[in-house]
Amino acid sequence: MTSARSSRRLPTSPFRNAAPPPPPVEHYEVDDRVTHDRHGLGTVVGTQDGEVTVDFGTAVRRIALPSSKLTKL
Repeated sequence: MTSARSSRRLPTSPFRNAAPPPPPVEHYEVDDRVTHDRHGLGTVVGTQDGEVTVDFGTAVRRIALPSSKLTKL
């Protein structure tokens, strides 16, 4: 039987508290083409603090930022 053992980090290690860097923040402007995991391709029709409004053809959706499902093309 093997026991689960966590790796020990030395207090002098430069990697002891290393957190991954935050993902870069996307900046969207009107007429940017985007893709969404659920809604598909769309065009940004408006921006406000912390959200974008996107026209996906079949519907217009407001999406809060940052969103891991929204990608700028």
